[in-house]
Amino acid sequence: MRRQATPRWLGYLALAPLLALTGCGKHFWLFHPAGPVADAELTYMILDFAIMLLVIVPALALVIWTVWRYRAAHGKGTYSPRWSHSRALELVVWGIPVLIVAALAYFSYVGTHAVNPWGPEVITDDPEYAQVEPLRIEVISTDWQWLFVYPDQHIAVSNELVVPVKRPVDFRLTSTSVTSNFFIPRVVGQIYAMPGMRTKQSMVVTEPGEYQGVSAELTGPGFSWMSYKLEAVTDKEFNDWVGKVRDEGMPLAYPQFAKFAEPTVNIGQKVELFKDVPTDLFSQVIENVRAGKLIFPTPSELTENMRSPKFLKHEN
Repeated sequence: MRRQATPRWLGYLALAPLLALTGCGKHFWLFHPAGPVADAELTYMILDFAIMLLVIVPALALVIWTVWRYRAAHGKGTYSPRWSHSRALELVVWGIPVLIVAALAYFSYVGTHAVNPWGPEVITDDPEYAQVEPLRIEVISTDWQWLFVYPDQHIAVSNELVVPVKRPVDFRLTSTSVTSNFFIPRVVGQIYAMPGMRTKQSMVVTEPGEYQGVSAELTGPGFSWMSYKLEAVTDKEFNDWVGKVRDEGMPLAYPQFAKFAEPTVNIGQKVELFKDVPTDLFSQVIENVRAGKLIFPTPSELTENMRSPKFLKHEN
């Protein structure tokens, strides 16, 4: 049974002044999610913010009221030296926090399951996507690039991600070196890609277009250039793109991947296409990382002067 979505207007009501600015331009793109996972994350973020406002706004108002009412000059407070207890005050002091914590706990529980990377309910419980076969993509982060492997199509592409719209995508992620953070803000939340380990993430892109993906974890000299584009296209355009990669791509077996994984600062955002990718490349990477066979020393010129000729040679 599909989980009924929490009405977002409850949160929008609290954030009305801020949300009124979302049409002002590209700087507010975070408020325009392009997938059910990002949409759910925004909804629960707004709800949490609205609930906390129920604490902050009355508390600030009471502080101002107290200072004004009990001020030294012309204060209207009644002097009650024998006062010691108020049931109404106890109810407010303890009852309201209990209700707020309960509400936060409920929405945290529901929201966590709604966007759970191992099976987000906003996708699995939606009949629109339940009958659609997910697209499998294996994500491998290196120092300092991204490789996206499509095991069922036997292709791969570096620093660019292409997916069909309204089709679930199941990711498996790992890293050859330090921990990276896979993040496409308008589509799906961040998830770690860790060396020698496998994590998962799922998403659906509902609107065709181009979206920015980033690495949200500091990983060294080339971190600033570890961005990539996500292109959401129609099924036909995706199939045409797969055919293009098969025609124009270079073969990528494990020895070629080991060369690709060497420390590289991709200043020019270069995209490479690969074909004839073995289905077990992802598993080979994890096994070799655990065996210590994918350890590369970082060239010293990458840690000294990033505008030196030695550094700039890595642009190409």
